[in-house]
This record gives sequence, C-alpha cells and structure tokens, in this order.
Amino acid sequence: DNPSAMYYNPAGITQLRGHNLQLGTLTYFNIYAEYESPSGANTKNAHEILPVPSLHYVYSPENSRFSFGLGVYAPFGLAMKWPSDASFRSSGYEGSLDYVTINPVVAYKIHDNLSLAIGPTINVSRIELIRGAGFLPGDSFRFKGDGVDCGFNAGLLWQPDPKWSFGLSYRSATELDYDGKADVQPAPPLPGSFNSCASVNYPQIVIAGVSYRPTPDWNIEFDVDWADWSSLKSLAIAGAGTMPLGWESSCFYEFGVTRQLKNGWYVSAGYFFSENSVPDLYYNPIVPDGDLHVGTVGVGHKGERWSWAVALEIIGGGWNQVDNT
Repeated sequence: DNPSAMYYNPAGITQLRGHNLQLGTLTYFNIYAEYESPSGANTKNAHEILPVPSLHYVYSPENSRFSFGLGVYAPFGLAMKWPSDASFRSSGYEGSLDYVTINPVVAYKIHDNLSLAIGPTINVSRIELIRGAGFLPGDSFRFKGDGVDCGFNAGLLWQPDPKWSFGLSYRSATELDYDGKADVQPAPPLPGSFNSCASVNYPQIVIAGVSYRPTPDWNIEFDVDWADWSSLKSLAIAGAGTMPLGWESSCFYEFGVTRQLKNGWYVSAGYFFSENSVPDLYYNPIVPDGDLHVGTVGVGHKGERWSWAVALEIIGGGWNQVDNT
C-alpha cells in the first residue's frame, strides 16, 4: 500500500489517493565470497559497495477508479571481483551487470475489492565480463556491452474484506542483445580489440502473496516468487565462444510482519529463503549462487505528508560444495 507496489504488484497502487512519490536505495555494503580449491588453497573476493536506487510515482485522481504510476528500479544486478591470479580465472574472475527498468503502469479498480494493472517495461542494461584469455599468465579477455529491450508487467489485487488481501503479479521474460567491444591483452596475432555482441535471456517471474491484518496495528505477509531462470542456458560472446550456464528455475519464500506503534511509528521484520539457481555442472564463481537465508529488521514513521523508513538486511549461506563438474 505504498508506491513501491509498482515493483511488487502494480495493482496495489489503487490503494493510494492523490500524488505519491517515493525515493529509496538499497545498498550492499559488503558481499563476502570465499573459494577453497580441492588442494586447500583459499581465495577471497574484493569487497564492493553497491548502491541500487529506485523511484516510484503514483497519481490516483479523486473520484476515479484509475491510478497511474511510473517506476524506475533495478530488478537484476551483479558485481563480483576476484583476484586476477585465481585458479578459476579462465571461467571469469570479474563481472558486473547494471540493469534498470522504466515502468509506466495503468491500474483500474474494477470493483471496490478487485484491482488490475498492466504496463510496459523498458529495460536498459550494461554488462562486463573479464576472464583469462588462455595465452599467457596474466592475460585477459574483457567484454563490455550495452543493451535495450521491452517487456511488460501486470498485477491483480483482491481484498475480500479489510483483514485479507491476495495478490498476483507477472513480469514477462526479456532478451537483451548487448553490443559492445572485446579486448584481449596481450594481443595475440589477431586484433587486440574488436566489435562484439552477446545475448542474455532474463526470466519471466510470477509472484503470489497474501496479507493478513488481524487488527489495524498488525500486518502479516507471505509470498512466493518463482523465476524461470531455466531460460538462461548459455552466454555466447561473439569472438570468444560460448559459456554454458544451464541455470534452473527457482523460488523465493518470503515472510514479513509489521507492527504499527503510536504517533505514526512502526517496526517491521522479515525473512526469506532463496533457492539456488546454478547446478554444480555449470557453477561459475562470477555468480556464486547458493541457498541463501535473508533476515531484515526495520523502523519507519508515517506522517501526514512525509514518511521515511530504514532497514538492515543480512544475507547468509553455507559452503556450497561443487562436485559434479
């Protein structure tokens, strides 16, 4: 029931009246990853600070069943950097993905208890990958490219009574074709720099959730997010061959609770479990995925015209032993 519904379930914006603007950022201060080879050698990644800003605007005219929204957010992203002398350098030791979605939405309240929404997504992305080139110690292959594609998202919100809300949202699959340049250092007999391209399939996503408010002071939520990562079979970079990926579909299982306090204050807590999407056969340290547990706690204040909230998120996962490679 705030403008970030643009991302989670756009049908939720019909709960807002008038003009609503939300600015925010999710910042990963440290992402720790560690690799231990079969011989016992240990390698750690370089720590990075990753800000992920977002903007959401909603306008719901008075005495109208329509609501209009505009969201700018990052549904995907990545940054991982390992030492250039890592034993797995030929698979890739540095990578980054910037992905920004611009999402206008129209929502309509069909009935006092039922709302629908749909809107296009304009997706702008940049990708960079560095790996060993296989010629000499210390050599490298770097690809950097930009891509644009369009898709759509849609949502449904059903509120049969004030205590219960049921939501369903869908985000379409997209295929981004990245055009850019590749560099090889030191340059082999072939040119050290040349035009190149790559194509990446991003998944369709389905989210289903329920919210229960036993009293106006409590909100308890649960939802399941399914992402069809099986669409990401490989990464083919022109002039550098194909990297098999073979990812698998996976789910997030999420639970959260919010308690309203006096004078506009509230506190929240949540937990979700993220399933591993990367099978052992295609494991790559650039995307060191695994089963992850995520816990959050937050506090906020809602005023007559201005509101704010801040939360701390801790992500953890055990060792992922990769055998079948």
